[in-house]
Amino acid sequence: MQQALNLVRQEMGPEATVLHTRELNAGLVSRFLRGRQYEIAASTEVRVPARLPQPEMQAVSYQSTSTYDRFGEPTPEPPTEPDYGPRYQNETKIQDAGFGDLNSLAAQLQRRVARSPQRQLPEAMFQAYTDMIELDIEEGVAQGLVERLQDELAVELHDTFAVRAELARLISEELTVSGPIEANPGQGRVVALVGPTGVGKTTTIAKLAANFRLRENKRVGLISVDTYRIAAVEQLRTYADIIDLPMEVVSTPREMREAVARMGDLDLVLMDTAGRSPRDEVRIQELRSMLEEAEPDEVHLVLSAVGGVRSLTSTAERFATIGTTSMIVTKLDEATGLGNLLSLSRNCGLPISYLTDGQNVPDDIQIAESERLAQLILGIA
Repeated sequence: MQQALNLVRQEMGPEATVLHTRELNAGLVSRFLRGRQYEIAASTEVRVPARLPQPEMQAVSYQSTSTYDRFGEPTPEPPTEPDYGPRYQNETKIQDAGFGDLNSLAAQLQRRVARSPQRQLPEAMFQAYTDMIELDIEEGVAQGLVERLQDELAVELHDTFAVRAELARLISEELTVSGPIEANPGQGRVVALVGPTGVGKTTTIAKLAANFRLRENKRVGLISVDTYRIAAVEQLRTYADIIDLPMEVVSTPREMREAVARMGDLDLVLMDTAGRSPRDEVRIQELRSMLEEAEPDEVHLVLSAVGGVRSLTSTAERFATIGTTSMIVTKLDEATGLGNLLSLSRNCGLPISYLTDGQNVPDDIQIAESERLAQLILGIA
């Protein structure tokens, strides 16, 4: 703003009166992509009483260094599509005024705009692109989706609702889901939950057990291998007592084999394991030994939606060595955006089985459906 005011003084002299100032692009995304822009209206003849009829005035834009029309001379009509490229070539005045560090920022913004699809897109498509970036969808993924829309939706590119609906369709096609856990009478199906610490495995086990026992009337048993956290064992035992479920606590592979055998006549056995750091190879191998004795039919990797793409992908890769078959994504209610789930699904290849979005047992859990998850990722559900 100060640089724009200096331009007014240079062009109109120190006697010029500033009548109006405003920032043209106050939004965070708009600032990042286009930089800050200011508009100033000034006159050499008016001396404010603000309610006088509006005089002819001169508009000065921060992003332009072209000569300004003098008072009384015609001014050109503003362009309908702003051109953001030339602005970055006009940073010399800012540098001369002691703002040389802005040149570096301008260069970065110029490269960002050059990479973005904004120049080729109508407003609805560009808005969808920036919305995806704000929802934590990676830039390359968002741009790829927009390019696919351009190829497949040429007729309705200006329809905001059509663009969002088609984006949801494209995302749902990329997501893979496994469906719910199957529990058939007398099969003794064994399902283990594994994952890093603090992602909500024990609470998720309780939700699954309560739903199968109370809502589907299945015969369910619990096995806890989380002997590292006494509180976790007691928490699961409390749920088992409330729901009236048999529960075993094991600490060795042999105890695991015996516990699974004792529960062989049940419909479903749910196994809660201790949280493991994906970087701790020793603990991962211990967990693998336990699972080899249990011979589970399914191994669900539990991950928190608040994690970053790189961290989630790395965790999924480390736990893949123990035979994970699907993912449960927890803490959707704590995440600021769910775009990371799209990249996670692409990177690790595991289908998603369940989603959780709270601490309430047996509520706050749902079977993962690709259409519903796509809507959540886009923030329209």
